[in-house]
Amino acid sequence: MVPLATTKKKKMKKSEIKITISLDDQNVPESIKWMSTDNPEGKEEKDCKGMLLSLFDKDTMDTLKIDLWTKEMQVVEMDRFFYQNLRAMADTYFRATQNKEMAGQLQQFANYFGEKTEVIPKPT
Repeated sequence: MVPLATTKKKKMKKSEIKITISLDDQNVPESIKWMSTDNPEGKEEKDCKGMLLSLFDKDTMDTLKIDLWTKEMQVVEMDRFFYQNLRAMADTYFRATQNKEMAGQLQQFANYFGEKTEVIPKPT
């Protein structure tokens, strides 16, 4: 297995990300707030309508996921959210692997998704 990056051991900086979810009586998110110790805009909690969190477990080699959105998130917002995440995944995949072909395929799908959901205009 080829590691994605090699680094020298040195004292590591630590950052914290905090996510606070308020649920209704049926455990449906009513609000999602987050804050980060590295947020350049400050350390106050910020509201958001949705989140996708994926963690890769090094022992089981499985992806653990938490996908949440609030009751107030509209379908058009979810379409935009997914389009932006698909584009970001393609960019991240390329930076991590340098696999231009597969990153391009992901980018093509992201554009297809964006056009079909009308997040981006269809080419004329």
